[in-house]
Amino acid sequence: MPRLQLAQDPAADALLDDDPFALLIGMLLDQQVPFETAFAGPKKIADRMGSLDAGEIAGYDPDKFAALCSERPAVHRFPGSMAKRIQALAQIITDRYDGRAAGLWTAGEPDGKELLRRLKGLPGFGEQKAKIFLALLGKQYGVTPKGWREAAGEFGKAGTHLSVADIVDDRSLGQVRSYKKQMKAAKGKAAT
Repeated sequence: MPRLQLAQDPAADALLDDDPFALLIGMLLDQQVPFETAFAGPKKIADRMGSLDAGEIAGYDPDKFAALCSERPAVHRFPGSMAKRIQALAQIITDRYDGRAAGLWTAGEPDGKELLRRLKGLPGFGEQKAKIFLALLGKQYGVTPKGWREAAGEFGKAGTHLSVADIVDDRSLGQVRSYKKQMKAAKGKAAT
């Protein structure tokens, strides 16, 4: 399985590879910032806290956690609101999955449809983000429950370059960036 290359930083990408909770946090942060910034966020938090434990994050003083996320370089351009979402995510992982983020896709052996439903129930995970994350799990993380491609929609299709789920090297990174640029231009044209 190829190593993830989402943060474009070897240490941050290694954490994403090794820690499902880090990957979830990175995806949560992936909005209104370059994806490299988003996926580097979990490493910043882990470095500042000494670990990336869901129970510890859930129980952390909210003001102190917001301050930790705001330290320069901040984990996101909106560190305060993202700190709240990260803590809410950590609470769900702690309460429902015994602090193990992988429980999201292993507990009760969910199929693709059920896993998508679970993902959409997380803070900051709307329909599209949930589908992209499901595609990322299937394409690069080895999580392939029955029906995952169908549940992930267009993002689950093989051979596409639509999202972070498809970034495996510099070439695919360029293809995803090109696709996103085209989509943004098309949206701009449609709005005028």
